Amino acid sequence: MVLETTGGYWSPILWLVAFTVAFLIAYIIWGMGEKKYKKGEQVKPFLSGLKEPPKEQVHVKAGNIYWGFTETLKGYYDFMKKIHTGIVNDYVLWFIGMAAIFFVVIIIPEVIK
Repeated sequence: MVLETTGGYWSPILWLVAFTVAFLIAYIIWGMGEKKYKKGEQVKPFLSGLKEPPKEQVHVKAGNIYWGFTETLKGYYDFMKKIHTGIVNDYVLWFIGMAAIFFVVIIIPEVIK
């Protein structure tokens, strides 16, 4: 029950044995963990003795994740906002124009050779 290809072989029985061994190793490592773990006070984050602020105050908004990226490319985004009309016809016109430019730049030199 082995599938051989040019890139290697696939044996489901060998995969199951490897998965079982990996699971047993993980279970043994988990079993060697701390037995005195207590839920409650130990699950709270350590904040150097400070009281944990409400979740709303520490929540990182999605806009904050991209702040450095958008701030660095602010000139580009401002330019793109100016040419952005929101009309589908403009997007189709841009697409056709760019396809024509790529056609001229990429295909025509190969045809001329």
